[in-house]
Amino acid sequence: MDARGPEAPGGRALRDAAENLFQELQEHFQALTATLNLRMEEMGNRIEDLQKNVSDLMVQAGIENSIKQQMLKI
Repeated sequence: MDARGPEAPGGRALRDAAENLFQELQEHFQALTATLNLRMEEMGNRIEDLQKNVSDLMVQAGIENSIKQQMLKI
């Protein structure tokens, strides 16, 4: 017998159900966290690709050199 005294009828079942629900919620949270981390990594890669593409286009258009020249004049 523990220090809490006798358990109310159905108390054990209720506690078990609560523990199972908590475990299920924890598993869902971990899955969502993993998905979010993966999506953030993918987004970061896409942003890096976009930055590279913009830089390449600026070089092709000759914009990068003119911006550097204007910065040197300031």
